[in-house]
Amino acid sequence: MSSQFQVNMDEFLPLRDVVFNTLRKAILTGELKPGERLMEIHLANQLGVSRTPIREAIRKLELEGLVIMIPRRGAEVAQITEKSLKDVLEVRRALDALCAELACDRITEEEKQELKKACDEFEQATITGDATTIAAADVALHDIIVAATGNKRLIQLINNLSEQMYRYRFEYIKDENQHKNLVEEHRMIYESIIRQDKEQAAQAAKLHIDNQEKSIIRQIHMEREHSR
Repeated sequence: MSSQFQVNMDEFLPLRDVVFNTLRKAILTGELKPGERLMEIHLANQLGVSRTPIREAIRKLELEGLVIMIPRRGAEVAQITEKSLKDVLEVRRALDALCAELACDRITEEEKQELKKACDEFEQATITGDATTIAAADVALHDIIVAATGNKRLIQLINNLSEQMYRYRFEYIKDENQHKNLVEEHRMIYESIIRQDKEQAAQAAKLHIDNQEKSIIRQIHMEREHSR
């Protein structure tokens, strides 16, 4: 296995949870690549733990859809497929449009300032060229819009999707050609919410997801061609 990631043993969590969080982050950020085998002994040695928490973590990752079990091969990081991508983004598209509409009515003055600052910080993050930094700034921006809805059930639904969504978002953000578009799309969403233009805010949120889907599908096709 080529990936070299480390477990953070400073967290105040049971060891199995620390191992699970470490492996999940490695998958979401692409350190553990789609199709890569998860060898229990190798991972245990690399992370300095026994095989038991590794086995437990792999089982939980399988339940999340991030790992699949292959007969006679064992555990592998799940591929990013067009079907899995479309299933997640189809739901997220509808939820993001709803969040944008509700934010138009409910966003506070303080949240407006936070959103403007988040747009600026995202633009600055793109200059760094570091995908992890950019992804964090992107998540922070969208979290403000979600929180502005004040709808606890909607926030819960978004949070349930966020882990899988992060994986796709990370793939999108790795494409540096899209950074300028991302900055502009965020500005469109922000300005629509400030104007309380529900229709435009919803359209901007949908466009944001649609462009993400197109970009990642393009990447999937390119990777498929390269692997032939």
